[in-house]
Amino acid sequence: MDKLLIIDGSNLLFQMYYGMPARIFAKDGRPIHGTIGFVGALIRVIRSIKPTHAAAIFDGENPSERSALYGMYKANRTDYSGMKVEDTPFSQLKDIYSALDALNIKHAETCGCETDDIIAAYAHRYGEACEIVIMSFDSDYFQLITKNVTVLRYRGKNTTLCTEEYILEKYGIRPGDYADFKSLTGDSADNIKGACKVGPKTAAELINSFGGIEDIIAAADMIKKPSIRESIIKSGERLKLNKRLIRLDGGHALPFEKEALVFHDMGQTSTRLLKELGVL
Repeated sequence: MDKLLIIDGSNLLFQMYYGMPARIFAKDGRPIHGTIGFVGALIRVIRSIKPTHAAAIFDGENPSERSALYGMYKANRTDYSGMKVEDTPFSQLKDIYSALDALNIKHAETCGCETDDIIAAYAHRYGEACEIVIMSFDSDYFQLITKNVTVLRYRGKNTTLCTEEYILEKYGIRPGDYADFKSLTGDSADNIKGACKVGPKTAAELINSFGGIEDIIAAADMIKKPSIRESIIKSGERLKLNKRLIRLDGGHALPFEKEALVFHDMGQTSTRLLKELGVL
């Protein structure tokens, strides 16, 4: 069976830009530590999972559909507009794109949607016909996990491959219920507030007892604990909005068809590749 590796490029760039132990500069003075981390992590993952196809998706600069739904969506994120470009992760995109080109990995930026949406479209389109590994720390992808779709959270020797069993053991729910679960608990990373007094354990109990958000709201009067019952009734409209913000429906157009993403590992090391590109 073919294996498609999809890299959440912006997520990996930010992880490496802020996670590297020190800033590293090229001979011309430009920062390259995020590039070094990105390429090194990607090559290690390639050697580990051995994909037959690969693509990297990055967030474009256009506002997403979710911002129109909820003005405070991701309003807690760092505002880079007033910063010098060289002091932001985006300064390293040119070198990262060059490295991806050298590895023959196609890449694209989103327009009018988010990276999550494009990757979800790949999972929905090809998830039954091939194995898909999503490389990202974004937990929103947990809702896409199936027997053929997994989420790889890269952390060196502590890298985790998240499967259906992982989600069941960690959260007590099926991956298909994760959007409802996160709607109930909220998502501080995206500035989404959940239902008051509803934590992960309570959210799992509600889902396993009643079903998804709409079912839980409809059955709110049957919730035994008064504080939770009141919270669900009071938060009903917000919970419905949360699910619209969190759910990945896979309905967006693909930048590349799978046939265009064939990948062959040429045995490059990150150091040799970056030297050839003039980054090191």
